[in-house]
Amino acid sequence: MRYPEDIKYNKDHVWVKETGAGTALIGITDYAQTQLSSLVFVNLPEPGDEMVLGDRFCDVESVKAVSDVYSPVSGVVKAINEDLLNTPGAINDDPYSAWLAEAEEVTETEELLTAGEYKTYCEELEGGS
Repeated sequence: MRYPEDIKYNKDHVWVKETGAGTALIGITDYAQTQLSSLVFVNLPEPGDEMVLGDRFCDVESVKAVSDVYSPVSGVVKAINEDLLNTPGAINDDPYSAWLAEAEEVTETEELLTAGEYKTYCEELEGGS
């Protein structure tokens, strides 16, 4: 399992990489893609959509189930990763480069976890393994 140090995480297994000037890339974590298994579809938001901390902003479909993705921050969708519409499995290959959306006017980042905090959280979910 990978936990890159240059990004933040939430307990819903979504990562946030701040890119400067109130913008950030958002995606699902290595833990999430492992739990979901092979991703076959993504339903992404539209540019201009409002993102509200804790609200559903998109969903991903795997061979197991459809899972809602909850926003780790508040902001506005600036862009989506259109490559994922044709190749959602890229998330399984590298979840930290296969971002879902780019957000601007990002706020409410205070509750995000560091890589170390998120790793500890995931280990607790797995029973300390």
